[in-house]
Amino acid sequence: MSVLNVALISTEEFARNLGKRGDVRDIESYIFKENRDGKTFSLSFLRPLKHPESIRPLLSVLDVAKAGVIEVNRIDAHFGEIVVAFGCSDIDLGFVIIDSNSDEWIDPEKVRVILDQAGLNSWKIYDENLKNHELREYLFSEIGINDIQQKSPLIIPVDQSFNVKGVGLVAIGYVQSGLITKFDDIEIFPSKITGVAKSLQVMDDNVETAFTGDRVGIALRNTKTQIIQKGSIITSLDSKALEPKEKSDLILDLAPFQKKTLMEGDIIHASSNLQFIVGRIVSVEKNKFSIKWDSPIWIRADGKSRITIVQLDAVPMRIIGVSKPS
Repeated sequence: MSVLNVALISTEEFARNLGKRGDVRDIESYIFKENRDGKTFSLSFLRPLKHPESIRPLLSVLDVAKAGVIEVNRIDAHFGEIVVAFGCSDIDLGFVIIDSNSDEWIDPEKVRVILDQAGLNSWKIYDENLKNHELREYLFSEIGINDIQQKSPLIIPVDQSFNVKGVGLVAIGYVQSGLITKFDDIEIFPSKITGVAKSLQVMDDNVETAFTGDRVGIALRNTKTQIIQKGSIITSLDSKALEPKEKSDLILDLAPFQKKTLMEGDIIHASSNLQFIVGRIVSVEKNKFSIKWDSPIWIRADGKSRITIVQLDAVPMRIIGVSKPS
């Protein structure tokens, strides 16, 4: 199965017209499947809840998504923060759908300017006359298996886990890179717990292998724990795919529209692969920041981790900048 994960910022009504509602946590999922030439292709629309009250669900969705859809009914600071978040995540495939029933008129030219300033030059703008099947068709045309990603080390950030009677401990998360096969030996960080992938399930189907982009449920064997903390990361055993950092020296691309200047001593948060880590800035030199973390942040040993820096009291723009993969 080939799947494209799409970050969706919209009303619930808009989302329900795009796919079948799946699980609900701090993120809702809406799934649309289609068979073509004997193969199943899927669109997974991920809608963060509690935004703008909380920014973490939005950043968690952007850790997973490769495309974006924004339904806009007002141009305000929240819209600005959303497009900046997409821009910092380098999501080039995206669509803004203007709600013509909005209480206020929305100028497409103004939307275009904001998108361009946020680095989303390739995004397209439509009014609501864009049919749902047309939007899905645009997205389906972008689905494909990325061989480079499949050959990369296995990275699965865990967003939930639970015990199932007769099955045992099950961990669920999106395969960020690599692939996992039934009976693979795995390791879970930061606890360094080991185990075996006893069985795999993708979209309620038992599978032998889960690929990059899949949301997979992993029934674990020989895992000596009752629960796995959200933000833990599953890798292949002894892959050395991750390394902990108690202190980081980051060169930040500062976010558009951000007027806040970070200073030595400031408290910040880092978002990366569902981790949300507190840190304190210990030194600043231009756009280079040395940060001491309250607990180690686990990053990819190959240097491909993206770290988004936010400051929760920086209103209205909480995203300060991003340290992009080398």
